[in-house]
Amino acid sequence: LPKWLMPHDMVAIRHLYERSLDGSVPWGIWWKPGLLWLTFFFALWWTMFCMMSLFYRAWAEDEKLAFPLVFLPMEVTGSETSAIPFFKNRLMWCGFGIAAAYNFVNILHAFYPSIPAIGKSVSFTDQLHDLPWSAISPFDFNFRPELIGLGYLVSTNISLTVWLSHILIKLGSVFAAKQGYEPHGLYNQEQGIGAYLVLAVMLVWQARRHIRMAWRSAISGHKSDGKDGLSHRSIFFGLCCGFLYVCWFATRAGMAWWLAAEYMGVVLAVALVYGRIRGQTGVPLVWLFPFGMPKSLFLYAMGSQSLIASGATTMPVWVLFSFLSRGYYTSVVGYQVESMEIARRAKLDLRRIVLALTLALVTGFVIGWVIHLLSYYQLGALHREDGIWGTSQAVQQYSLSTSMVTQHLQPDLQRIWATVGGGFIVILMSMLHLGFTGFPLHPLGYAMACSYGDLLWGSFFLVWVFKSLALRYGGMRFYRQTIPFFLGFALGHFAVSGIFWGLVGGVSGDVVKGYSVFFG
Repeated sequence: LPKWLMPHDMVAIRHLYERSLDGSVPWGIWWKPGLLWLTFFFALWWTMFCMMSLFYRAWAEDEKLAFPLVFLPMEVTGSETSAIPFFKNRLMWCGFGIAAAYNFVNILHAFYPSIPAIGKSVSFTDQLHDLPWSAISPFDFNFRPELIGLGYLVSTNISLTVWLSHILIKLGSVFAAKQGYEPHGLYNQEQGIGAYLVLAVMLVWQARRHIRMAWRSAISGHKSDGKDGLSHRSIFFGLCCGFLYVCWFATRAGMAWWLAAEYMGVVLAVALVYGRIRGQTGVPLVWLFPFGMPKSLFLYAMGSQSLIASGATTMPVWVLFSFLSRGYYTSVVGYQVESMEIARRAKLDLRRIVLALTLALVTGFVIGWVIHLLSYYQLGALHREDGIWGTSQAVQQYSLSTSMVTQHLQPDLQRIWATVGGGFIVILMSMLHLGFTGFPLHPLGYAMACSYGDLLWGSFFLVWVFKSLALRYGGMRFYRQTIPFFLGFALGHFAVSGIFWGLVGGVSGDVVKGYSVFFG
């Protein structure tokens, strides 16, 4: 690994693990790689922002997406025109109270275990120990109030597709195990990456008018401003220059140029579909994409020989960039596209929001950089409970790359066919969805189920039941009247388990482990 990418001073690295003699950080060896990595993260962030700005115009102007996740903050701040103010709506407070009561019962159980907890999930596989039915595990009904409350705004065909696809995938695992295959399921994550890539191509095709407009503005030099004040030319050149920089950065670090371009392209394609899911469904999950698949795709599709043959530095550098396929970086586009929608609805200057987000990026990077280094050099990473964050994944990824050098990894046909199958199912669902009015399934729901179905399906099943009954027996008017109840249900969960329980955790120590709440 090149010296500009990270420190090579072995004494300073040893002090990172054992603590330095006086607890001081050798900033002199860290500031240069820190600044260089900041340029990479900023370029990646800017590339994603320009991409989402380009596609947002197509989604907002042509397709009129609902952006459900924006609805709650707009209601809370009074930016949306409603017959009854949000905080004066009794239905909202009913939903808020139910979510609050649910959380307080679980919180009391954390303090006093003798008090029974409502719990967060129900397992359907505790008694299934033998094949083929044990292949269905894990199969839990997870209760997530925020998914239920915000999911009420999602169309019923997407919510139906989510829970139905997940159940069919689980039953497919049982059938595969009965036929003698290993009970590893139907490679749902591999299906997911195939679905995401095909959806990305479809999204590019649907937005071709705006892409063509940006291209013409770029080559003609005409600064055609959009309604948000950003020109097509700036967006197009920002997207191209940002993408070229992140590829150049990886190439200079030692990755083969073709792998850097293809890998970054897959990362952006997954991010594009994630942005679409946030815009159309508003599901507030940061890992709602095929976890780790942008990197694994190349391994099981190509094998390791072509990667090793591309240069001695390609493999270790590529492993270094594994975080792009499994971290929070894909979900950044969700906040970007929602910021654009908030700016449009509230009539804000998007350029100021871009400046604020940029400052947040730089500030967060610097604070994170400083806090980690101070902690490691003052205490020693070996003396911390969890060591250096991400150590287990780093060891796993580098061990895998070492084994691929000694034992050549061949293409995995089963995973390849699963990926192709996921893409084919998306194409088939899209054709049926567009060709038949009222077709009940949606390709986005299938992609979501492949990526995070275990966590989604239970809440979306409840959402589908509630909304279907509301529309069938109460009509659209009744449905709109009940929206505040579900928004209050989500808000109550955020307020009690997020804000209140988070503050309690700051002073109560390990008691919060008795009721762990995750919003990812």
